Amino acid sequence: MELVSVAALTDDRVIGKEGELPWPSIPADKRQYRARIADAPVILGRRTFDSMRDDLPGAAQIVLSRSEGSFDVDTAHHAGSVDEAVGIAERIGGDAAYVIGGAGIYELFQPHLDRMFLSRVPGEYDGDAYYPAFDEAEWTLVSETEYEEFTLEEWVRDGSPD
Repeated sequence: MELVSVAALTDDRVIGKEGELPWPSIPADKRQYRARIADAPVILGRRTFDSMRDDLPGAAQIVLSRSEGSFDVDTAHHAGSVDEAVGIAERIGGDAAYVIGGAGIYELFQPHLDRMFLSRVPGEYDGDAYYPAFDEAEWTLVSETEYEEFTLEEWVRDGSPD
C-alpha cells in the first residue's frame, strides 16, 4: 500500500492558522482533493477529524490520536501510532492511504511517504501550522499542473514504485 500525503501550502509551507486555511477558499483545489481521496482510507489527526465532521473525507478515516479510542462515526477508526494507522489502512484495503493532516500528522508520516500531492498556493499568509520541510534530493517532481489559483505538484520519493 502506498502512503500519499495531500496538502495545500504556501511557498513558506504555511498550511493553516487557528485550525482554518489562511487563504480564501479555492473550489478547484477542493474538488481535485476530494476526488483524489474519495474512495480510499485517509489518515488524519483528531483535531483535523473534528474540524471535518460535517463533511468527512475518504472512504474511511483513521484518526491518529493518543487520547481518544472510539468515535461516533461508523467509518472512523482509532490508531495510536503510525504503524497502527498503516495496519488499519492495509486491512481496509486499496492501493493507497492518504495522509491529510494536520501539521503533526504530516510530520510523523513524512519519513514513511511514497508520494506527495502538494497544492502550492501563491502569496504570503500568516499561519501557525506548517507542512514539514523535506529534502528535495530524496524526491522527484513528476508533474506540475497549473490551475488559476494554485499549482498542483506530484512528488515521488526516489526508490518508490511509480
